[in-house]
Amino acid sequence: MTNPTEPAQSHIRHRWPDRLFHWVMAISVIVLGVTAFLPILGVKFDWVPTHWISGVILGLAIVYHLCRVFGVHGLIEMMPAGSDLTMIRREVVFQDIPDEASGKFDVFQKLYHWAASIVVLTLAITGFIMLAKIDTPLWSRDPSILSDWNWGIVYVLHGAGALLLLFLFILHVYFVFLPEFLLLLYHHLWSALQLWYQALYLLMK
Repeated sequence: MTNPTEPAQSHIRHRWPDRLFHWVMAISVIVLGVTAFLPILGVKFDWVPTHWISGVILGLAIVYHLCRVFGVHGLIEMMPAGSDLTMIRREVVFQDIPDEASGKFDVFQKLYHWAASIVVLTLAITGFIMLAKIDTPLWSRDPSILSDWNWGIVYVLHGAGALLLLFLFILHVYFVFLPEFLLLLYHHLWSALQLWYQALYLLMK
């Protein structure tokens, strides 16, 4: 018999390692956004160290996520399927969509995920290239690795990616607070609190 105090495994949408990645990525993106856009708005502070450190943390989180994707989940859940076209057609003509029509993720979640993946990877790659232009305790700056023309391309891609990520972030927050997704938000927040409590308990044990 299933313990009533424990959630049924079939109802767990994302396991704790994936939730951990989500929150690390979310916090990193918020810090990166704040340190990137506040100086543009005229707020003066030493933003560069916080920005590049957060970028490195985000990069490590991406590597961790890719290991989970290729080693645990696989890409099949995010690949387009024939049912996705049916879902789009039903949405266009305002027809009801069965809950099981498209598996774990619907077509719009897949599209959002692929868009966010491309944007974040672009930001990560260009951001790591831009690390060559700053001095850190781990390396010395060497902007000569690229020509001025190539540096311009890197900056354009990084800036455009930042604006697109800001748009995707706002879109994500909007959908999170829709009534039909609030229960899922509460579940994620409660799971995050439990995760931090367990980590603190193990550290203090």
